[in-house]
Parts: sequence; structure tokens; C-alpha cells
Amino acid sequence: MTRYVIVGAGPAGMNAVETIRGLDQDGTITLISDESAYSRMALPYFLTGEIPRQQLATGSEATFDKLGVETRFGAKVSAIDPSKKSVALDDGGEVTFDKLLLATGSSPLRPAIPGVDGANVHTLWTVEDAEAVLGAAGDGKPTVVLVGAGFIGLIVLNAMHKRGWDLTLVEREARILPRMVDRRGSDAAEAWLRERGVKVYTGCSVTEISGDARKSLRLSDEQVLEADLVIVSTGIKTNLEFLAGSGVELAADGGVLVDAHCESSVSGVYAAGDIAAGPGAAGGQAIHAIQPTAVDHGRVAGSNMAGSEVTYDGSLAMNILDVAGLHMASFGSWADDADTTEVWAPARPVYRKLVWSGTRIVGAIMIGPVEDTTMLTDVGMVKGLVQAQTDLGESWKKYLHEKPWDLRRPYVASGTATTLLKRSVVGGAARPRSYTHEGRKPPNTRSPYHADMAGTRPEGFEDLPRTPTPGIYKKGEA
Repeated sequence: MTRYVIVGAGPAGMNAVETIRGLDQDGTITLISDESAYSRMALPYFLTGEIPRQQLATGSEATFDKLGVETRFGAKVSAIDPSKKSVALDDGGEVTFDKLLLATGSSPLRPAIPGVDGANVHTLWTVEDAEAVLGAAGDGKPTVVLVGAGFIGLIVLNAMHKRGWDLTLVEREARILPRMVDRRGSDAAEAWLRERGVKVYTGCSVTEISGDARKSLRLSDEQVLEADLVIVSTGIKTNLEFLAGSGVELAADGGVLVDAHCESSVSGVYAAGDIAAGPGAAGGQAIHAIQPTAVDHGRVAGSNMAGSEVTYDGSLAMNILDVAGLHMASFGSWADDADTTEVWAPARPVYRKLVWSGTRIVGAIMIGPVEDTTMLTDVGMVKGLVQAQTDLGESWKKYLHEKPWDLRRPYVASGTATTLLKRSVVGGAARPRSYTHEGRKPPNTRSPYHADMAGTRPEGFEDLPRTPTPGIYKKGEA
């Protein structure tokens, strides 16, 4: 009987638990985490008041009992000894294993700024952080300064914007979202925020935070900002301290090096999620600290731990973000400007950028109001083209240069959907999670229009000519 130990109850750890149990009903599973099982990605919805705290949970005592999982919540791993197959806990306890998954995630960086540990200065990473911010804000509309305008900082800003709080952004880089979009994308987002009353300071940093109930922030250019609350979002670090002396190989830029099975350099020790430097879809090793990669890693690691050998195709760099109603998405190698197709309509604003390597789209940026971005299928199609590494050929590349709004035709004609449908992370269909809030199931109510849309066809439909995809250049055409 195999002893499985999972360290971390985030998306990687939880998906590994369910994958293992689906393949091995006899082995023991121990889940160790310094936090209970909940969704960090859902914290913004809790912050806005759209969901209660209970709805953050991704597991319950009943669910873990049903899965036969022993939970050690509130415990933190202090060291691992692969030679003894043991995990040491900070409370002096020890857990032994046959197969071990490390999925300890990340923690927020707290910059060395005088006053950063004072009252009313918060990070927003845990449910306790969110509750502290809500408690400090009370029922009013506080003035908030957000230090850091990266992906996480803008997620927090969006939630606070929904609450109608008075917001200011400070970013030490020359532009906001520098690691998610290019300069034009950053400028579009900054202009959008300013139009909605958000004050933005770029190219300067906070040098000191002072004051008690009311905070004063001195900037590197000597300006002083006043705030009721300060939120620090200046980056994250992987939680790897417990691996010192373990023999587990780390990547040069951090993270546990794992192969296509999500196994580390030490046999029987696996890693997943934010701490794993795993195969990238475009080749090489990469840390993609995003939820989809964590889920994939957890399922791949769980399968291989339980003896069902699967190989991971690699993770795709991607981010999708709502910036006060401006939806932004980036995929793959979006920063490359050597060969691009671009559309820029500043009045909306709408921005599309396709990055080419030969006749393959290897990166993309899509920005605009919801009806121009995520309400369309284009975002999913461009992600599919990047992920499948579809060779569109010179004709379709020329077509997209001339008609960059029409992704549908090359997507369908190239068979990209068929290529992706054949792929499976673990060699089979995904199964529903064991836990849902209050046992609820997704609604499946058909609208009054369903019968008309799905059950009827226009008169003469079968007589319509079946032509090849229109618009593409045929042989002999210019």
C-alpha cells in the first residue's frame, strides 16, 4: 500500500489528491498545509462582497473523509529527507512517504520600506489578509494606495474599484503591467484607469510609509501621498526554504526542476504549481505561476505518482485580467516585435497584436472592452493557435495581416480545434471535483430560445453550396 504525501492544498495539491484517489483506492494520502483548502483566485470576489467566505472553500471535512485523506492543516513543513522518505513539520512531527508532492506555492514579497510593517499596511494574499482589509475599511469608501501595478496588484485594484474606493497606483517601472503586456497595452490600461478616476504614478517608488491611522507615503521623486489603507503588491517568491540540504535540484532562477512527469531530480519526489520549473509549451523549462498550470501539474504529478504514466506537453504563459472593465489577455511570446500583425483603435480602445515565428502565431495580446474581447470567441481561438503551435502557412498569414479581425476562418480551416480536442492532460476526460459549495451543481437551465436556435434550420439549408472556407487565397490568385 503506497503512502502518498501532498504538501500544499492549493489547486496543484487538490487536483493531485483527487487524481491519485481516482487511480488508487487503497493507498494512504496525507495532505499537509499551513492553510485550509480554499481558492486564492476567488479572493477578489470575496473582497467585493460577491461571495461569502464559505464559498472560497475547495474542500470540506466530509469530502476529505470520503476521499480517505488525512489532513494536517495548520502544519508547515520545515525539511524533507528523501533518503529516509520523511517530512519534518514545524511542530516537531514527522510524516513518512513513498511518493511525495511538493506544491507549496508562493508568498508575497514585502519590500524593505521603512514603515511597511505598520498599521493599515497590508498584502492581499490570504483570506485573513482580505478580512483585515475589509475590517480596516469598515462601511466607508477609504482612500487606498496600491504599491505595485503588476498582474496581482491590478486584480486587487479591480475588486476595490467595484467597491467604489478612492484608488492610487504606484509602480516603480516606467509603465504598469510590464510583465503582462507591451508598452501600447500598458498605455491603454493606464489611460483607461485615469479616465475612471484612478491616479497613477509610474517610474517612482515608495521610500517611506509613516503615520498611524492615516498613512503618508513619500515617493522617490519627493511627492507625498495620503491614504487610509496601503496595499503592497510588489511580487511573489516561491516557498522553497524547507528544501535546503534535501538534494532536490533547483532551477537557476528558482523553482524545483521537474521533467515531463512532474518528477524532480530525486526519484519519488514530485513538484507542481508555482514552485515547479517544468516543461514549457514552447520548449525549455519555465515557472508559470498561474492557476491553469497548477491544475495541469497536479493532475500530471498525481497520475504518475499513482502509477499511470503520462507526459505533460508543457505549460503556456498566459494572463487574463479585468482592469475596471477593460479586458486584457496575453499569451505566449507576446513581447517579441520582430514579426507582428497589429490593430490599434485608441478611441475604444481596442488593441490586437499577433506575434509570428515564420507562419506560426507564437504570442498574442488582446485588449478592449468586454464586448470586443472576452465576449468573443477570438480570445479562445488565438490561445488555441498559440498553444497548438499551428502552422497556418503563408496564405493564412497574409490573410490575417489584411483582416486581423477574422481569426475564425484560419482557426477552423487549419484544424486547430481538432488538434486540441485530441489532447488530454492525463489521457482521459476531466472529472468533476468531489467538492462543491453546499453540494451545488452548475445550473443547466435552457432558455426559451434554445429550441429555436438548436432545433430548427433555415429553409433550403441542405441545398446551400458546400464551398471551401471563403476569403482565403486560392492557387493562382494574387
